[in-house]
Amino acid sequence: MAKILLGDRIAKLGKVTLGCSAAIFDATGQKLLLTRRSDNGRWCMPGGRVDPGETVSEACIREVLEETGLHAHIIRLIGVYSSPNYLLEYADGERCHIVALSFEVEVVGGTLVTTNETTEHGYFSQSEIAGMDVMDLQVDRIQDAFAAQPIVQVR
Repeated sequence: MAKILLGDRIAKLGKVTLGCSAAIFDATGQKLLLTRRSDNGRWCMPGGRVDPGETVSEACIREVLEETGLHAHIIRLIGVYSSPNYLLEYADGERCHIVALSFEVEVVGGTLVTTNETTEHGYFSQSEIAGMDVMDLQVDRIQDAFAAQPIVQVR
């Protein structure tokens, strides 16, 4: 389980790690798929680290499949997120400054299921999400996904 450390430029204490997240909307485009993580019980969009030897698109699609059972393809890049004021610290002592790419993706197959990484899932409106225990690093990504801006956000 990872914990988030907060502080002015605290990420300088970690190694830079590339990650991705997937914004998956329901058929109405009004609700976003979130999963509850099995390691900390908090809500987030599907996503995770980019493995060596894969593209960011491949990583995003792989993470969606691993965490939800859904097959997807990339529609567009929503934003790039790299706050230096967050540091993820894992149980083994590894510390990571996450640089994340958030993509809007479309489901093309599969069945929505829970996995060893997730305990729940659901599609939620922006107002519903406001009352949920969402991972801190996901808040800007979720807001930007709902904003549907035509330009890539860089935060």
